[in-house]
Amino acid sequence: MKITHPVTRAALGVASLVVIAVSANWLVSLTSLGNRGADFTEKQIHTLSKGTRAILGELDTPVVIRYYASRNTDFVPAEIKLHMRRVDDLVKEYAYLSKGKLRVENLDPQPDTDAEDSANLDGINGQRMNDQNLYFGLAISCLDRTSVIPFIDPRDETMLEYHLSKAIAEVSTPVKAKIGIMSALNLKGAPAMMPGQPPTPGWVIYQQLKQSFDLVDIPLQSPVIDPKAIKVLLLFHPAGITPEAEFAVDQYLLGGGTVVACLDAFSVAAQMTGGGNPMMGQQGNPTTSTLPTLLTAWGVSFESTKVLADPTLATKLGGDRLGLAVLTLNKDSMPQQEQGNVITKDLASVTFFLPGAITKTGGGGVAANTLMKSTTSAGFVDAMRASQLDPSLTTTFKSSGTAYDLVTHLAGSFKTAFPDGKPKAEDASPDEKKDEKKDEAKPVYLKEATNPGNVFLIADIDAFHDRFAYNVQNFGGTQLASPANGNASLLFNLLDQAVGSKHLIGSRSRSAIRRPFTVVQQMESDFNKQVGSKIEEFQEKQKAAQQKLSELQAQKTRGSELYLSPEQEAEIRNLRKEQVEYSKLIREQEKELRRQKDKLAGKITLINVAAMPAIVILFGFILFIQRRRSTRAR
Repeated sequence: MKITHPVTRAALGVASLVVIAVSANWLVSLTSLGNRGADFTEKQIHTLSKGTRAILGELDTPVVIRYYASRNTDFVPAEIKLHMRRVDDLVKEYAYLSKGKLRVENLDPQPDTDAEDSANLDGINGQRMNDQNLYFGLAISCLDRTSVIPFIDPRDETMLEYHLSKAIAEVSTPVKAKIGIMSALNLKGAPAMMPGQPPTPGWVIYQQLKQSFDLVDIPLQSPVIDPKAIKVLLLFHPAGITPEAEFAVDQYLLGGGTVVACLDAFSVAAQMTGGGNPMMGQQGNPTTSTLPTLLTAWGVSFESTKVLADPTLATKLGGDRLGLAVLTLNKDSMPQQEQGNVITKDLASVTFFLPGAITKTGGGGVAANTLMKSTTSAGFVDAMRASQLDPSLTTTFKSSGTAYDLVTHLAGSFKTAFPDGKPKAEDASPDEKKDEKKDEAKPVYLKEATNPGNVFLIADIDAFHDRFAYNVQNFGGTQLASPANGNASLLFNLLDQAVGSKHLIGSRSRSAIRRPFTVVQQMESDFNKQVGSKIEEFQEKQKAAQQKLSELQAQKTRGSELYLSPEQEAEIRNLRKEQVEYSKLIREQEKELRRQKDKLAGKITLINVAAMPAIVILFGFILFIQRRRSTRAR
């Protein structure tokens, strides 16, 4: 039967459009295009970082994410349910960007199920809530390696992308990362000098590094460093480094390497481990280390003739002595823009012992970010007097009015510090000089970076010595060490980020999805300031009235009644009247605040509801006019 009634045709047309729209939306959601969208938020909070995209793009071995989430339970808090949806979108985005190399398995570990057994095998035991286990975690696997995020805490949402990308980078790397160490110190210890004597133990931090990484000792004299083999080059107090060694570091960095340089202006640890006694004025290992040629080319300078002191960050030591050049930094001491950095985010405190100071001079052509710095109260003092905790320093100290860097990150495409090529060794033997001439015939040194490089500069090495970074105890010949502060964590955070993947370096934690209503908060703050002063004034008047009543009460004679004069009764009535007036005024101001907030909320709602339809209508109207014009032209 042919339908001719216009209302019926219109109804069928609308119904058909609804069915087509719903079906198209469902079909698109089943494809990768269903996860595409435009991110117009501030700081791009819904967009994965370039580092994450690069890690996923370089995957050559399949990775599986087992996503454990208790969805079909009634006791899951609303906050976690909301966060689950965000994590759902995040792992879908990871799978899409991996181009098939990453697969997500969604599992709901109900009691006595295979999913619950799988969660227990992965080490995800769940959080106990209402006598049931709440599962909300991730297990990331590649071949025989697995990394686990046991519980995804909504309060730590800004770090989720970093932790997930780091886990993927770790499991997709089958062997321990190689870290090259160049140092003027004996970090790994030494055997006993004579029978019956104990061996010299290595630094605790060296032993811990050896457990996590494949350490390669590189000599300070004429080394060759391959950026493809050495993930990170750790320059740990490179005192007396030769120009040939600096050239090798330069070439390694230009090849896309990562350098972590721990320098020092006056190292107590170097004296202690070199046989000298700083308290007796005996010399041990060289106490000062720097990179004279490289630092200039990188656009920074390092003060190594004096140590940095800062009364604001000075540390109280044993015997109530003040370490003016022993600086303890906490989260509040870090630059505001770096407090969310994954390197420094979870560091409660870091203590530097007689550090030098890093200053950005510019001209290096790379980005320079401050991770930790002193306050503007800082200045320089004599190293020996500072090491002896000379109390007179507190009275003679003069501030320079400048905040100096203690930890700095340089990133970008570096330029060579040796434009004339490899420097010649002055004390080379005749045979070595012949070899150098042969090398000059086939040269090949880099003048500019072939890949972006990274440099982390730390202005102290004492911060990582056993005496200053750990609480070390010996039990029956077994050495037990526990961290005394966040010093070791600082170095491990740098290395973990660097060796996990070069793309993790420089990454920042994501902005929180929960965004505060700053305009409303400012309105409330202004209201509290305005009303708070009136409330304080009213309370003072109340206090004065109470004091006057107490004085009248004290004037009573024992056994007699208190009679108030007409003036006193009038004063009390006036005080009570003021109390009513102030209460009314405060209520009116509270109503005005609510009216302003409701007005603002109404505007926001109107924009959200009406803006998009208005744009569609306007676009349709413009399209209609253009079509009418084209029709008339025909």
